[in-house]
Amino acid sequence: MLNAPFTFALTLTWWLAILIPIGLVSLVVLMMIGRIIGLWFQAVVSGAPIRLLDLIMMRFRKVDPKIIVINRISAKKAGLDFPADWLEAHYLAGGRVTNVVRAMIAADKANIDLDWQRATAIDLAGRDIVDAVRTSVDPKVIDCPTPTASKNTIDAVAKDGIQLKAKARVTVRTNIARLVGGATEETVIARVGEGIVSAIGSAASHKAVLENPDNISKSVLARGLDAGTSYEILSIDIADVDVGENIGAGLQNDQAEADKKRFQAEAEKRRAMAVAQEAEFQAEVQKNRALVVLAEAEVPKAIAESFRQGNLGIMDFYRMKNILADTAMRDSIAGDDKNSGGNNIS
Repeated sequence: MLNAPFTFALTLTWWLAILIPIGLVSLVVLMMIGRIIGLWFQAVVSGAPIRLLDLIMMRFRKVDPKIIVINRISAKKAGLDFPADWLEAHYLAGGRVTNVVRAMIAADKANIDLDWQRATAIDLAGRDIVDAVRTSVDPKVIDCPTPTASKNTIDAVAKDGIQLKAKARVTVRTNIARLVGGATEETVIARVGEGIVSAIGSAASHKAVLENPDNISKSVLARGLDAGTSYEILSIDIADVDVGENIGAGLQNDQAEADKKRFQAEAEKRRAMAVAQEAEFQAEVQKNRALVVLAEAEVPKAIAESFRQGNLGIMDFYRMKNILADTAMRDSIAGDDKNSGGNNIS
């Protein structure tokens, strides 16, 4: 049998093996409960109570109870009362609870109509709800075009052909009702730029634009460019207008150069056709000369045939030769008379 001291040591070892894990687990549980109890007590004394069981269950649902408690207290102190279930549901949906609560408080103080469902929808859509409410209270100014754009001016051409380079500043505020699904700031900038180009292009003269740049602002603002966007345009101010190039004169010069090249091409075409036609006529002359030579070659044959047939006598032949010689002499005299300036030779 085992002696008493050994049995006591074995029993003590077993008890320690059991009690130490239990103690560690209990210590961790107490620390968690202690932290949760601290949050529960903070919520109770702040006038925004949350049940202790709900705080414990938040841990199991992977929800940070501190965020829920702090934001519920902030809302309660600001005069708003959001149930803890709302805050927890938005947290589980991946939303930013702190941003939504801060935006709701700011909207309530500024008398902006913003309910919890719309605020959470805006936040879940990826928009910065705090910045949206701030912009709705304090309008912001947008440069058109943006400083990061490839061109730092909006270029347009008036009807007189003079180019104008304009810069605009657009004052906008957030339209909370259209923030979800509404077009962003880039759309507003693009529409304003298009409106400025159209307004300058419809001006009769660039001088009229330089004299009254506010006409551009009124024309663009009257188009309702903020339709379907997340913003409401309050004003469009033309910050700067500079005179650029004479685009009309350049286009006319290019047109004249193109016309000159076209006329030169047509003239060259006509010259080539004339040269070709002259070559055709020369070829036709050579052809006709060849036919004449062929015809003349038939004359001796015809005369010989006439001799053989008895149709032509020797005296007739000599008389014909005399006529030909006389004709040749007359042709020679006529040629000399022409060359000597018109002197008559009898």
